[in-house]
Amino acid sequence: MITKSEGVTPTERLLADLCERSFLKFWSYPNPYKEDGDELCDLLAVFENHVFVFFDRECHVLDEGEKDVVVSWKRWKKKVIDKQVSSAHGAERYIRSGRGIFLDAAKQTPFPVSFDAESVTVHKIIVAHGAKEACLRSSTDNVYGSLAISYGQEYEGFQIPFLIRIDKNAPVHVLDSHNLPIVLGELDTFSDLVLYLEAKTAAIEKFDWLTYCGEENLLAHYFFNFDENKQAHFIGTKQSNGNGITIGEGEWRDFVASPAYKRKKQADKVSYLWDELVQRTCQEALDGTLMGNSGFVKGGRNGAVYVMAKEPRFVRRALSEAMINAVRDFPDTPHSLTTNITLMPSYYEGTAYVFLQVNIDGMTEPDVGPIRRGCVSDS
Repeated sequence: MITKSEGVTPTERLLADLCERSFLKFWSYPNPYKEDGDELCDLLAVFENHVFVFFDRECHVLDEGEKDVVVSWKRWKKKVIDKQVSSAHGAERYIRSGRGIFLDAAKQTPFPVSFDAESVTVHKIIVAHGAKEACLRSSTDNVYGSLAISYGQEYEGFQIPFLIRIDKNAPVHVLDSHNLPIVLGELDTFSDLVLYLEAKTAAIEKFDWLTYCGEENLLAHYFFNFDENKQAHFIGTKQSNGNGITIGEGEWRDFVASPAYKRKKQADKVSYLWDELVQRTCQEALDGTLMGNSGFVKGGRNGAVYVMAKEPRFVRRALSEAMINAVRDFPDTPHSLTTNITLMPSYYEGTAYVFLQVNIDGMTEPDVGPIRRGCVSDS
């Protein structure tokens, strides 16, 4: 049995809930600890050889009535952004050191998901709360109250309120109260989130600067851009003569109003059957009630549930539809043995799923097991 923290503050609990949906229950853990008994971060998620380090901070100094907005902005940014950027880089160094990570301060429960510390990809993500209302007051052009982000060469100088400058050579992702649920809600599988973060990192490396008004607008830009040859979304432009990208307000508002977005959301509904199957199995593994000899934890990346959790959202649609159709079309033949096998291809080459149905009407469980095994082995 594995006991997980649920997060300490309301914003941490929101983060934990959103990450459980994206990474699924077995690969997402709030409030992990280091060997010295201090917290490593506010949430750690691990899948394949990707580690996602989240820091969640809330500060309402911007709403305290300070007349000089530049002064209050500096105070807010120092506490919520600057300190967490430093902590995120420190957490990455600790993770790469290979030292122990635990689920409790007493160090009784080791972190249950393994990874290669030397080759791991670390995604550092800060979730900043407490600036939304001040952002909205600052400009009538700000649609949602999201923070503006600019990746370029870091430098000391005058700070523009509600614009966060981040060193492009040491990138950290910054989400806020508005776009946290958007990003983790739209990219709610491991595969989809990684593809977005990799496209963003590639753009940061390629261009001299990447500046945008809110992460939701960058996400809309990403969804709008699709390379047919690579069959992948991207950030930026296919032209090679530009040296920077700037994305203004309104991209996300226009995107969610488009017929294409509405069709996507409707098509995705069926896919959450796949998520439910994985989540139930993960919960039983955490509770220590999972039966059989599947070796869920020890099976690692070769385990069936692990492979199921890798599937991107659009493939989960087809897999869920295949199972629903198989159940709908399964013949109702009482008092007889009826079987059906549906082979369902994975997104990943060389992998497929077998959905086996057996009519056990009038049969006892001990008799059914050999029949199921025989059907699968014959196929």
